[in-house]
Amino acid sequence: MTNTIQLPNLRVALFRFTLQPRETLHLPPYKGSVLRGGFGHVFKRTVCVQPRVKHCAACLLAETCAYAYLFETHPPPGSQVLRTHEAVPRPFVIRPPLDRRTEIPAGEPLTFGLVLVGRAAGYLPYFLVVFRELGEAGLGRPFDSAQGRRRAKYTLREVRAVHPLSGEEQPVYDGETLLGTGLEVTAAEVTAWAEGLPADRLTVRFLTPARLKHGGEFAREAVDFHVLVRALLRRLSSLSYFHCGERWETDYRGWVERAQRVEAVETHLGWMEWERYSG
Repeated sequence: MTNTIQLPNLRVALFRFTLQPRETLHLPPYKGSVLRGGFGHVFKRTVCVQPRVKHCAACLLAETCAYAYLFETHPPPGSQVLRTHEAVPRPFVIRPPLDRRTEIPAGEPLTFGLVLVGRAAGYLPYFLVVFRELGEAGLGRPFDSAQGRRRAKYTLREVRAVHPLSGEEQPVYDGETLLGTGLEVTAAEVTAWAEGLPADRLTVRFLTPARLKHGGEFAREAVDFHVLVRALLRRLSSLSYFHCGERWETDYRGWVERAQRVEAVETHLGWMEWERYSG
């Protein structure tokens, strides 16, 4: 395979979190919004020392604040990329469980994935603390109890580092102690893996909801391959610049032109409405 994307400084770390409900969790079919929303709410409450400042960008501590960097990421002063944008891609992704159950019984493990990009991997302890605190605050739809209306509680039981290409796993957190920092996945490893993919046919599966915009409109039922490639190029470029310390120089036009020659032989897509969760 030629013209392989080279991102020598693009590196990611993947983790698997295991939660153990202490009582029945009431969750939406798509659990990504409730996990991300609950995380953001408790994260800000835990670390913010200027809660009366409405927006992180206006806070004097924004450049040194973990919450501002991870959850309300803005272009830093002097940025050469996206400097007119109010926000840039966050350096983390929550990979929710894909089952559509809305009730998780007490004692039954609930697992989800976390991806940290570049220097965000150094903030792993924040994710451990916040998801542990979220378990005490409660997660999911509120219910009536003897203590009043509240959300179900859980215990953060375990976190493991996972290498998606080699299958290697390492314990990172055992419910009490930080045991390690993770397994880094480099661009070189991804490139080597991609060399083994078929050159004439590719299947792309969207496991969670995705929004792709082209020409000012969201793609709803059909997505041309070049639209996906444009979005991936923008995202990779931003992640490399803001979170891995390197401005990616590549032939963007050439990638798009090649993508425009790719023909979709079969498509099964549909529009999905879902509700965001906020604290």
